Parts: sequence; structure tokens; C-alpha cells
Amino acid sequence: MLRLLRNVRLWIAVAAVGGLAAVAFWPTTVPVDTSTAGRGALVVTVDEEGRTRVRDRFVVGAPVAGRVLRIELEPGDSVHAGDMVAQLRPETPALLDARSRAEAEAALASARAAVGRVRADEQRARATLAQAERELARVKSLVAESLSTAQQLDARQADATTAEEQVNAAGFAARAAEADVARAQARLAPASVQTGGRVVPITSPVDGVVLKRVRESESVVPAGDALVEIGNPQQLEIVVDLLSLDAVRVQPGARVLVEQWGGDRTLAARVRRVEPSGFTKVSALGVEEQRVNVILEFTDPADAWKALGDGYRVEARIVTWESPDVLKVPTAALLRVREQWAVFVVRDGRAVQAPVTLGHQNAQEAEVTGGVEAGAVLILHPSDTMVNGTRVQPRGARSLP
Repeated sequence: MLRLLRNVRLWIAVAAVGGLAAVAFWPTTVPVDTSTAGRGALVVTVDEEGRTRVRDRFVVGAPVAGRVLRIELEPGDSVHAGDMVAQLRPETPALLDARSRAEAEAALASARAAVGRVRADEQRARATLAQAERELARVKSLVAESLSTAQQLDARQADATTAEEQVNAAGFAARAAEADVARAQARLAPASVQTGGRVVPITSPVDGVVLKRVRESESVVPAGDALVEIGNPQQLEIVVDLLSLDAVRVQPGARVLVEQWGGDRTLAARVRRVEPSGFTKVSALGVEEQRVNVILEFTDPADAWKALGDGYRVEARIVTWESPDVLKVPTAALLRVREQWAVFVVRDGRAVQAPVTLGHQNAQEAEVTGGVEAGAVLILHPSDTMVNGTRVQPRGARSLP
């Protein structure tokens, strides 16, 4: 009896070990996500953030240095060409200290003395001219009576001409001296007399709206300082700065999809210009990048994007290649095997690795020019442990549009 019980225990232990070994080596089925290779349209784009801006922007500045009065216009107000947008009171000259005033008074006295001297020279020149004219008349009468020679007549005519020119020169010198007196007086004149308290109106050069009010409160500004910016919001364009290696693939006239702008539809645009000069920009990670500005213009009517304004953020997808009918697979199904791309195809419940040749691709889909056929069931996101022959169980197939 004891021997029989011992044999039963032995057989139970052997059966348990065999069961565990069978469970350990029994082939398992891996659940996977799948998709189907199919034909359809493929669009390859360069995606980048952009910002809107008014194409023709006019910055109205101060024509002279002075104090600009408070600007009542607000951003969004309409203006017409010639409308006053700001008022400016020209800057008054600085007050003179004691030394500068003494120098200015001395300069005024010197200018007045110069006027007196020039006036005396003018009177002397006029007297000389009168005498030359009398001598000329006397010689003319003697020549008529044959009592003088023609040579003496020529000499008197030359003397009269010279005297007349001296009178003219003295007159010019007198006017110059009087201008010096006026300049010296202006330097000593009070500031209120010099400016007269006048206000210079600053007008709009074009029809449009006020985009930005650079100055609002009354303040002192230098000549050329910006006061307001004016433009037409109907002339809106988009500026996108692309990496230079992406910009070389963009051609003027290319189709553009404008998304994430706040509206409920995708806007249509096109590339108007790729600027020929790039610039260096530091990325958020601190890496220097060469960027190129690409200018886009809307092709949709203005009513479709009228909610956009100057300086708004948008997402631009610039089409670099597109085809209405290609064989394509999701990029999530691709894996790199040495130097070649491959996919796992589900055949008879097992994963079979198939090398593929790719054409154009974007972030979601890739064109396949060889390796799989339309309708093939592909495994998405294959794990590193998956090999040829692995049993798989699709969770649910999804077909490409």
C-alpha cells in the first residue's frame, strides 16, 4: 500500500512538471494594431508656424523735434489721406546761460557795426558812380566837338561800369550784414517769440486704419520718431520663416493650406515670394539655425479670413509635392532593417517581414513603389521582439482613405 501511494505521488509530480513545460513552450499569439495598404491621394508639405502682416505699412513719424500732443486716435480707427493723425509743437531752443548771452549780445553788436560799415561803403560807391557818370558825359560832349579822343571815351565808360558794379557789390554786402543782425537777434529772442506757440499738424499719407499707436500721451520726441502705424487690413499676407534646407524645396506659386488660425475651416493661399536672403535665428534649444522668409498670399476671398488681423499666428502647410493616386502605407508601419525600409505583413495569422521601396512621404503616410500590394494588412508600431513567423491577432483593421 505504501509503495502504491509512493508511485501515485511520483506520477502526479511528473504530470505537473510536464504541464508546466507545455505551458512554457506553447506558442503565444501577440495582439497587434493593423492597417491596410491602399491607393489614394498623397500630399507632401512643409509645415511651419507663420504670422500675418499688412503688406503696405506706413509709419508716420515726427517731421521735427518737439512735443507731440496727446494722440486721440485708437488702433482700428479709419483715416483718409490728408487727415490729421497727430499734432506737434516744435521744440523751443535751450535757454542761454550768462556766458552764451554775453557772446550773443557781442555778436549782435558786431553785426550792427558791420551794417554801418557796409552802408558807408555803399554810399562811397554811389558817389564814385555819380562822378564816373559825369566824367563820361563830359568826354562824350568833347568827342562830339572833336576835342577828345575815342580812347579817352572808352576809359571813362570803363570807369563808369566799374563804379556801377561796386554799387551792386555794396548792396549785396549790406543785405548780408542785415541778415547777420537778424540771426544774432533771433538767438537772443525769447523762446515764445521764436516758435510763436504754433502747432505742426501731422497727416496720414494714405487711406487705411490705425494699426498701432506708438505714442499716446503728450511727450517730447526727436525728429523722425515713430508716432502711429497706418495700413490697409484688406492687404494681408503671411510670413513664414523656414529652415533653409526646406526653403529650397518651395517654389513661388505653390499651394498652401492655412490651419490653426482660429476659424472652423482651412484657408487657401499660395507662395508669392521666397526671399533670396536668409538670416540666423536661435531656436528654443539654443541652436543657431539658418532661416528664410517665405511670403504667402490668400487665394480665398477676403470674407473668409476677415477675422484675421495684423500679427496673428497661423499654421501654414506648404505643398511641395502631391499626387491624386499612389499606393501608400502609414509611416507607423515602417521599420528600418539595416539600410532598407521594411514592413510586417499579416499572412495566415503570422507576421511576415517584407522589404519595401519608398517614394515621397509625409509625417503620416508614405508612397510605396515596390514590396507590397494594395490590400495588404500591415502591423502598426511593430515591437523590437517581433520576428518572422510570430503569431499575431489583429485588434482591428483600419483602411487608409
